[in-house]
Order: sequence, then C-alpha cells, then structure tokens
Amino acid sequence: MSDQETSITDQVRGISFFDQANVLYEQLPIGPGVPFGVTQIYHPGLGIGGAYGTWGTAYNNVDLKTLVENRLERSLNPEDLMELGSLGFLSRHHIQDLLDDDHLALEIEVGARFLRAAMEACGWKPDEIEGVLIGSSGPVANDYTEQIARRAGIRESALKVSVHKACDSSVGALHLALNPELPANQKFGRNIAEELYGKKVLVGGIEGLSRFVRRSHDHNALQLFGNGGGVIGVIPGDNMRFLVGKTHEAFDTEGVLGVRMYYPHSKKKSMDESFVEVSQAGENHIRVAGMMNEPADGSPISMAGPMGMVKLFVRTGVEVVKEAYAAYQMKMNELGIAGKEIASVVVHHANLKINRLKEKHLNKEGIYLPMPWVISDFGNVSAASNMIAFLRQLAGIKPGDHILIDGFGAGTYYDVLAVELPGR
Repeated sequence: MSDQETSITDQVRGISFFDQANVLYEQLPIGPGVPFGVTQIYHPGLGIGGAYGTWGTAYNNVDLKTLVENRLERSLNPEDLMELGSLGFLSRHHIQDLLDDDHLALEIEVGARFLRAAMEACGWKPDEIEGVLIGSSGPVANDYTEQIARRAGIRESALKVSVHKACDSSVGALHLALNPELPANQKFGRNIAEELYGKKVLVGGIEGLSRFVRRSHDHNALQLFGNGGGVIGVIPGDNMRFLVGKTHEAFDTEGVLGVRMYYPHSKKKSMDESFVEVSQAGENHIRVAGMMNEPADGSPISMAGPMGMVKLFVRTGVEVVKEAYAAYQMKMNELGIAGKEIASVVVHHANLKINRLKEKHLNKEGIYLPMPWVISDFGNVSAASNMIAFLRQLAGIKPGDHILIDGFGAGTYYDVLAVELPGR
C-alpha cells in the first residue's frame, strides 16, 4: 500500500493527521506551543513531488462544538450544527488565540517549513528555485510570500507571486505559472509563465484559517474551515506540461460568501472589466488579487450555509469545467490523439455535496470525470486543498497521464486547467 493510500485509509478510520504514517510531527515553540505536522510525497516516475500538512489542535466533529461556542461566546442551537460528516469532513485544526506578533511568527515559520519540505522532497536546493507562487485567502502579512521564501533560504532575486482569489488562489497560481495566454499574464508587462518556463518553481496554498475566522460571528465558517498548507515542485514544460485552461470570474453581488480582503485592492473593476488586479508588491514580488464582496459588519467572513455554497458554485463551476473539457478534446484532436481521456480530476474540497453535484451535472452532459474525495482530516482548507489533493492522488498517476485541476472560490473565481505529467 502506498503512503497516500495509507493516509486515505487513516482518514476513513478517523485517525488524526498527526498520527498518520510518514507525518513528521513537532511542537513549535510559539505562544503556548503549536502542534505542527508535515509529510513529503515524491513520484520518481513523474519527477514531481511536494509536501503538505497542518498546524494546531485537531478537533473532530464532536469536539468542535465546544471550540465554536467559546469563540462565539454563546451556545449553538441544534439547527446551527452542521452535518460535517455528510459534507466530507471528519476533523480540522485550530490554534488558540495568539498575539498578533505570534500569529505572524507562527505562519512565517510554518510557511518556510512547507517550502523547505517541498524542496527536500524534490531533491532541490534553495539556490535552484526561480519562482515561489503562493495562494492565500487572508495573508497574515502583505509580504508573506517574500518572508517565507527568505526564511526558507531562497534567493532574493527569485520571483515571488502572491495570489489572493480565496479558495481558487493556489490553482490560480499554478495557472499563472503554466499558461502564457492567461489574461493576468498579459496585463502587467511580465508574463510569469514565459519567465518561469523550464525553471524550478514552488507552487502552493498556505492557509491560516483558524486565525482568519477567529473573529467571525458566522457559526458555519467556524465549523467548516481549518489550517492547512500544500506546496508542489513544478518545472513548467518539463515535469508538468500545460494543455488547456479556462479562467472565469462572476462577482458575487449578493454576498452569498462574503470575504474580507486583508490585502491591497482598489475595490474597482480594472480597465478590462476584470476584478483581478496585478500589481508590483516588491522588487521581485507580484501580487494578483481578486476583489471580494466584503461582509457589511466588517467581520472576516459570512456565508449562507452549505446549500448557499452549492447554489453559488455548482452551476457556474460545471460550465467552466465543460468549457475546459471541450477545449481539451479539441486539443487532443489537434495533437492527433483524439480519444485520450482525463485520468483524474484534482478538485477543490469545498464540501462533498458541491463536488458530487458537479459530477452529477457533468454526467448528465455525457462528461464522466473521476473526482475522488481525498481530504477528510483537514476541513475546508481553502487554497491549500487542491495542492493537498494533488499530492494525495499522485501515487495513482502514471507517466503520460492527463489530469484536470479544478479550482474555485469566493469572489467568485474559477481556474480549470488540463496538464500532462509526462514522466521521466
């Protein structure tokens, strides 16, 4: 049994991530001490790998109630309790309230550890890295990507890209690194995909969501989200080859999923009618930021509940996947390999009902794409989930396989891309 298969079996058994096989666990000496665990994955036949993990205390679906009530400073009504098991989640990780400086110190240390672990998994050295692209919904600092790259020993001259498109952030980052035709690569005078082609790049999502939601008054958000991070090592055009991609945005005018922007944004449409802004955040740091419909009360997040999320993401999400799949089929025809199929889909784990409904609607259209659910032990970890899912599915991917990576998040933003993993 592979490490990934063991991990998924452990999830079904309800075993804490920290107790699963091949997880390196330690207590970080910040505040009262913070549990941290990371595991490394590498597929020698594909020449690709990375690392993922989490930090904080694990709360199962029963124990979570006390934490949420403490944060809300009130008791939860029976109707407030989410059926988290049916949404695909068995546990998630939260930290205690810390001083702001300790939150910053913790997340910089955690982020640097993910970068170092991913480099080590791939057999790369820090001075070989040419780009670091990190997605996050609510960064603890505007220069977070720069700070963790520096702490990990990566050269100051390496390109850093921070992507803030909520749960779509890490797939948006990967899309930037692979697709030179992406609109965001056309609007700033620097084409990130062209710049990083053939170079060693770290792409990931790191989400300190326990910090992010701790001041929320939304009982759904406090139950659903948790900490997590995942980083993969990519050499665009080499160990991962771009085939086709679709990006889409549809502003959430009703605020079904309101998210506060803890990053700079003009709060206006750009000249090309996009809500995504690309700006220079530092000498070698680019920020790609999506506008959000922010909660009116100034809180970090407000959401309409699981069914509200289904309505928000399923219909449009299905259309974007359909467009990407149609483009994929055309690409296969152009390449003379009509009939080549997608081996698997790496999908954002927002909740299981969303993903199952997307599958159902796609099946009605005659599109059969396997969308395995592989993350039950982290909760919804936003931008980290696609990277974790990719690494957990990696063992089952064969050289030459084509996979579809499906990202979506608040705003709303969608990135769906098909890639080939050619192997060595």
